[in-house]
Amino acid sequence: MRVRKLTFAALAVAAGLSLTACNGDDGTAQSDGSSASSASSTGGGSGSDGSDQGGSDQGGSDQGGEKGSGGQGTAAGSGSDENAKVGKCRTDDLAITAQDSTIDGDTEGTVAVTFVNGGGSDCALSGYAGVDLKTSEGDLSATRSGQESSPMILKDGESVHFGVTYPINDSGGSGVSVTALVVTPPDETKSFSLEWPGAATLPVTDGAGSPVKVGPMGSAGQGGAS
Repeated sequence: MRVRKLTFAALAVAAGLSLTACNGDDGTAQSDGSSASSASSTGGGSGSDGSDQGGSDQGGSDQGGEKGSGGQGTAAGSGSDENAKVGKCRTDDLAITAQDSTIDGDTEGTVAVTFVNGGGSDCALSGYAGVDLKTSEGDLSATRSGQESSPMILKDGESVHFGVTYPINDSGGSGVSVTALVVTPPDETKSFSLEWPGAATLPVTDGAGSPVKVGPMGSAGQGGAS
């Protein structure tokens, strides 16, 4: 009986030592694994672990980029919405003036018409203004020059110019007297009458179309022809 007890005791001690050794091996393996993971994380992107880590970082950047892009998109959208909501320039909000801008030697006379936005907010302009001359022979409507026109936003306080060209009366006769210039902004029905600043008379025509031409918005510099 004593021998058996000793045998069992010896077996128990051996089993305990074996279990301790196994646990020690597991602990060492776990420690080595942790060291290897740290090295892979800090060693760059050549290894698969580094690639995975880099991919994770890239994902973070993508998310940040999406947020940034979303913010920019929203801002741009708001700007576009604001532009879309800008109302057209009204006659009552525009200071309209005209001056002779004919240069010596020109074969045609030129009047530069200026719109100044005084409405307190930006407004939209596009195309051609309506232009009529009051003459001794009745109203004479200008025809469009055919130049390409582009929509524009006229900011509050800013100006834009366009030109009106007409034939110079060098016939030696009295011609047709011009008494006034009537301007109607694009897409408006209300007109504004100005004193005609150009030559006092136009040559008499045979009635084959209007000899007076109007350019689109922005077709003339300040006080000058296009």
